[in-house]
This record gives sequence, C-alpha cells and structure tokens, in this order.
Amino acid sequence: MSNLLLENVSVDFPIFGANKNLRLSLLSGLTGGRIIPNRLQKQTIIIKALENVSLDLREGDRVGLIGHNGAGKSTLLRVMAGIYHPTSGRLSVQGRLTPLLDIAPGLEPEDTGYDNIITVGLLLGMSLPEITAKLPGIVEFSELGDFIHLPMRTYSSGMMARLSTSIATSIDPGILLLDEGIGAADARFGEKIARRMKEMVERTEILVLASHSEALLGSMCDKAALMHHGKLLEFGSFETVQKAYHRVLQEG
Repeated sequence: MSNLLLENVSVDFPIFGANKNLRLSLLSGLTGGRIIPNRLQKQTIIIKALENVSLDLREGDRVGLIGHNGAGKSTLLRVMAGIYHPTSGRLSVQGRLTPLLDIAPGLEPEDTGYDNIITVGLLLGMSLPEITAKLPGIVEFSELGDFIHLPMRTYSSGMMARLSTSIATSIDPGILLLDEGIGAADARFGEKIARRMKEMVERTEILVLASHSEALLGSMCDKAALMHHGKLLEFGSFETVQKAYHRVLQEG
C-alpha cells in the first residue's frame, strides 16, 4: 500500500552576499516563493520556496500540480523525490517511488543504446533482473533496430527521444512523480508513447504530475493541488481546483 505524506513542509533557500539593490530587483520581479531578509545576517536573503505544505496522498490518487511559473510545483516534486530536504516539517514515503523529473537520467553518448537501457533502468529504480526481462520489449518498442548496438552519439535527436521514452515508460512505479509529462520527436511515435503512458499511469498506485497544460492534467488526473508563491492554496477534485486557479489568475 503506497502513501505519500507531507506535514507542514517548508523549504528555504538562503542567498548569501546579496546587496540591497539585488534584493529590490528580485522582489520587483517576484514570481516564485516569498523573499525575506535574514535579520541575523544583513547581507543574506531567504527565498521561502515552500511554506507549510501538507498533503496526504494514498493509493489511487492521480494529482495534478497547478500554478504559475515559480509557484513551487517543481520544488514540491523535488521534495517528494528526496532531492530537496525540508527546512521544517516532515516527509514520509511508503512504497516504491520513481521520480521521472528527467525523462532518462544518465544517458551516456559513448555507450550503446543497449548499455544505456541498463544504466538508465538502474537509475530509475529497476533491478537488473527486471531490466533484463524488459530489455527485448524496450528495444522492440524503440524501433531502433541495429542502431541499438551502436554508440548513442550516432543517433539523431529523434532516435535519442525514442530510446529515452521507451525506457521511461517501461517502469512499474508505486509512486510516480512526473514533471511536464513525456514527449516524443515525431507524431506517429508520439501516439505510441501516449498509449504507453496511459498504461503506465494505470499500473501506478499514486501519480503526481506537474504541468502547465491543463488539458494534459485533466486527462491524467482526477485531483489537483493549487500552488501559489510556495503555498498550497487548495486541494481537491481537478475541476474544483482548476476553477480556483482561474480565479487566482483573474485577481492577478
């Protein structure tokens, strides 16, 4: 049984050596979390990227993160993934967590496509026996043919996209964290990836997806969390939170 729990999670990023002019410049262009002066160190400012965020996600939840640029969506995903540690609050994860924030981390141009499947599979949390069992299906799905045995530096950008997305969509996550979804280089292969993405999401116990595309979020998520300047404004059904987001946009 998978569970992802955040209790009053805050994340602060200190910026050292910032002068008054820089602080004013940052404040005037603020689109993310709050920026506050550090009273103990006059030349330090603190970006409060997340403030007291609480979420309790359970098996079956499909949650879209909604908000403007810099609202805290990606920061929240990285806290869930364990990349950022909370300054305060608590994060608890039960189940197998797969952060797919980079479609295929660890791709090595000098290695063959075959070797890259193994490397990336391990980085995505698969065991070697799992990767070995999935290898033939990944190779077939990628449509790379004999190129799978050549160094990846010989691939076109489209071939690299096919390889990376073929690996990424082969995982069996308990908790899947996605940033902006997965795309492909050409329309025909993109349709294959879309079908495979749907199958992957269906076998995922908990999905958290950050995207600027409301259409994508609406197609994959039944719940949503509205982030605004590092704070969680609303959490509930996708339709309810989407309406709240539009109200926030109209209010400026």
